[in-house]
Amino acid sequence: MTDAPAEGVPEKHLLYVADPMCSWCYGFAPVIADIADHFGDRLPVQLMMGGLRAGNTKTMSAEERATIAGYWQKVQEATGQPFDYESLKAREAWIYDTEPACRAVVTMRLLNPKFALAYKARVQRAFYAEGRDTTKDSVLADVAAETGVDREMFFAEMISDEAKLMTQRDFGSAQNAGIRGFPTLLAGDGTGHYLLVTNGYRPLDGLNDALEKWLDAE
Repeated sequence: MTDAPAEGVPEKHLLYVADPMCSWCYGFAPVIADIADHFGDRLPVQLMMGGLRAGNTKTMSAEERATIAGYWQKVQEATGQPFDYESLKAREAWIYDTEPACRAVVTMRLLNPKFALAYKARVQRAFYAEGRDTTKDSVLADVAAETGVDREMFFAEMISDEAKLMTQRDFGSAQNAGIRGFPTLLAGDGTGHYLLVTNGYRPLDGLNDALEKWLDAE
């Protein structure tokens, strides 16, 4: 893959394209966290928001919520991640719009890039395991405050034109690169060339070793 953005990235890195309200991305959260911890600055993780259901305006029906619950069950069985099914069942007039959560992660990336991945994981836990409505800007600001960030400052940045523009740029970059499924993890050499590590969930087994070999290769 050669068309993912590489502007301002002179060294080898990982490009992680995800959505905080994608259940398989939630399942992959411990895997990408382990990879990030393992490599640190040797192979930094750059985070791009994919926009799974960004801008959705349709209220989710009971049947659709049941379908989503079925997806969650598969993720839980494959990954062991906890889910709050009752909160999903109770959302009778709920719109599954992932733009606010994506924009919140972009906001954290603007404020503190090294904490963006951890904040995304915290948003995922709030939505999937704690039953909180992360389509709401106020909830996303609350989650940021729980991590030690000034809530009012974060909220103001999250609703700014800059955050909105950067979020849309993420969506456009992901689409232009042909990325349609999440999570997607790419290894970039800094010249604009990317190697696909995974498109979709996969366990950690062997990933760090494979990336070590790629990192050491000339």
